[in-house]
Amino acid sequence: MSKKKQEENNNSQAQEPEVETEQQQPEEQPQEEEVTEPTPEEMMAQLQAQVEEEKKKYLFLMADFDNYRKRTLQEKQDLIKNGGEKVLEGILPVVDDIERAIDAIAQGGDLDSLKEGVDLIHNKLMAYLKSNHVEPIESTGALFDTDVHEAVTTFPAPSEDQKGKVIDTVQKGYMLNDKVLRHAKVVVGQ
Repeated sequence: MSKKKQEENNNSQAQEPEVETEQQQPEEQPQEEEVTEPTPEEMMAQLQAQVEEEKKKYLFLMADFDNYRKRTLQEKQDLIKNGGEKVLEGILPVVDDIERAIDAIAQGGDLDSLKEGVDLIHNKLMAYLKSNHVEPIESTGALFDTDVHEAVTTFPAPSEDQKGKVIDTVQKGYMLNDKVLRHAKVVVGQ
């Protein structure tokens, strides 16, 4: 062969791409990871850890509840102990007025001015009670009601229309916010 032919042959081989044959490789199947179940000892350790954690949570919750209970109990005791403070503070000016009236009586002051002073003290006290929702129970002439009245005695009614009604009030009763604070002691007509 001539050199020329040999070169052409080489060139033609160079131009023709070599076709590689694909070899069929078997498809790789994903290997399943083996899931191993925990051993009984590992499961026991996990469960014990969970139980310990739940115990801690329970103890913290119980401690919080105990603190809450103690705090509310202390607050209730403080309210009971000091709850009447506002009421008593409001009565002190009336006590001062009564002391002044006693001093005026001791000095032998004018009887009319003493009576007027006592009326003012009474009005002041009644205004204070009303501002705290304490109202007197009107009894005389009303039908006898066991919810608000306490019968001290019975008396023959002067007229037929006064039977079962209050003839006289021995001691006034008082209501606080529609609740009986003190029952009125009354004489009932029979």
